[in-house]
Amino acid sequence: MTTKEALQRFEETAAYYIRELDQFSMEQLKKTPIENEWSLGQMFQHLINSALHMQLRSIEQCLASSQETDVSPAEKTEMGVSLFAQGSFPPIRIQVPPSAQYTPQQPESKEQLVQQLHTIIQRMKDVEPALEQASKQYTVSHPRFGELCAEEWFRLVEMHFRHHLLQLDRLKQGLVKQAQ
Repeated sequence: MTTKEALQRFEETAAYYIRELDQFSMEQLKKTPIENEWSLGQMFQHLINSALHMQLRSIEQCLASSQETDVSPAEKTEMGVSLFAQGSFPPIRIQVPPSAQYTPQQPESKEQLVQQLHTIIQRMKDVEPALEQASKQYTVSHPRFGELCAEEWFRLVEMHFRHHLLQLDRLKQGLVKQAQ
């Protein structure tokens, strides 16, 4: 998949998330419909925080590294190799124990979520043209996937958003069951 195709797919997925937000009240977004799971709002916050504070930042670091001379050996973990070979996360639930560091806060408003999603879309559009010239030897380490170059971090944003569609559906079903 080219970066242009990844961008198009990301834009479609992000637009779907924005449309989905319309059907929920703030109360529903903050409700935890399934025990030991995040609320819908927390899931949105996770996607936004991951993209803005980890993935896009890592892309920028890789692009900035191309101006330096030091290059570290770029190796992905076995999990990272598998992820990029498949082009997606496996269709399984990935659970992390609750913690102050990892558990996302509840959103302040739907408008904030929509605005942040639009910010991510714009930043993805802005950075995509630079990826063609980016060297694959400049990497930033991901805690589970190993060393990723700018293009891989870019593709990871799209894969991550797509992966959470499963959680979105599960949480929506949980809200429906609670309402019955």
